[in-house]
Amino acid sequence: MSALAIVPDAPSPATDDGLLDAYSRAVISVVDIAAAAVKSVAVTTGKRRGKRAAPAGAGSAFVIAPDGYLLTNSHVVAGASEVRVRSASGDDVLATVVGDDPATDLALIAADPAALGAGAAWLPIDGAATARPGQLVVAIGNPLGFDSTVSTGVVSALGRTLRSKNGRLIDGVVQHTAPLNPGNSGGPLLDSRGRVVGVNTAIIARSQSIGFAIAVETVAWVLAELMARGRVRRAWLGIGGMRRPLDRRLARHHELGASAVEVMSVEAGGPAAQAGLLDGDLIVGLGAHTVASVDELHRLLREFAPGVPTALQVVRRGRLVNLAITPREAP
Repeated sequence: MSALAIVPDAPSPATDDGLLDAYSRAVISVVDIAAAAVKSVAVTTGKRRGKRAAPAGAGSAFVIAPDGYLLTNSHVVAGASEVRVRSASGDDVLATVVGDDPATDLALIAADPAALGAGAAWLPIDGAATARPGQLVVAIGNPLGFDSTVSTGVVSALGRTLRSKNGRLIDGVVQHTAPLNPGNSGGPLLDSRGRVVGVNTAIIARSQSIGFAIAVETVAWVLAELMARGRVRRAWLGIGGMRRPLDRRLARHHELGASAVEVMSVEAGGPAAQAGLLDGDLIVGLGAHTVASVDELHRLLREFAPGVPTALQVVRRGRLVNLAITPREAP
């Protein structure tokens, strides 16, 4: 007889683990661990609809500490005049935006933990809990307003890149097949042990099972910055640039790569201007690293502390020139 057949004395699949396969048990275990920590977020702006503020959007968030801190997406709370989080009892609890980083689409919010009813339901951010292609992942969120919706899939690929709203490249993004819909944004992507491996952030419209999450390594770094300062400090050079292929003879002569960043503009009074960088210079190295594109330069600047001098290598009229530059915090 089929295990799905209904007979009078058959035990309920919901109460008998013997009728559940290993996959189902793994997913149920993750839900038991994590679901209570995932909250619905509602956002309003300053616009009014009659006497009440007009709703501007909704998304998901999850509690990351027992004192009421939650992570969500920057685009969920961007421009909000009021943020509310759905508590365990169903009440809408007022939350404040502690820090926001549009460059990685992450934001930290906080609510009264007593009102939130979080208790022991929180999900720590462990930057070492990295994903692997092919592994089971579980997404929990509030798509289209349906609270605590669970979807599953596998990690399709690592190291993807996405553009944030301010144009910066978000690197190290996790691609997965767990179905996502509007409202899933800001919810956790979890492994089979209930550990956070990413924060769901985007889908490709009209695609099937192509979702993206900010990797937990990036989340851990951004979270530390937001907790400490309410913002992320990034080194800034004060230039406008574009990728420029290098002449092959020039690249061979100086043992360079195939491309560089051409300086299109230098901001007056900025670090680049003070270092003597000129329009038309080709940036080929920063510190001990080679530079081949603007996106690569952005990634490298994340590793440099503002105010610390470093070496900048440029090609100027065919000659290799070494400059000293002191990046500053981005304005």
